[in-house]
Amino acid sequence: MLYKFKSRAAADLIMLEPQGRQMVTLMGKTPGASGIVTVAQIPDAIAALEAAVAAEEARQAEAAETPELTEQQRAELVSLRQRVTPFIKMLRVSAAEKADVVWGV
Repeated sequence: MLYKFKSRAAADLIMLEPQGRQMVTLMGKTPGASGIVTVAQIPDAIAALEAAVAAEEARQAEAAETPELTEQQRAELVSLRQRVTPFIKMLRVSAAEKADVVWGV
């Protein structure tokens, strides 16, 4: 299943369900079949996503010192910034244009 994020101000963003649910959860929303991030909520959503990236990168720095992690586990630690970046861009463009972001499954 896919999550599709839409805004009148930006191109659609489509993610696999696990990543879409993660984005919604990180923003403090309840994952579901549909939802909305209002213009007023966008700054808090961006801050929450950036905080999650910072926390993961801190864990990654600690994990780099842990030799028992496999290369697969290390590769999985890198991905949050890559997944969040296009979504944060969408939120920023939407905020600038005063457009809500909606999602649906």
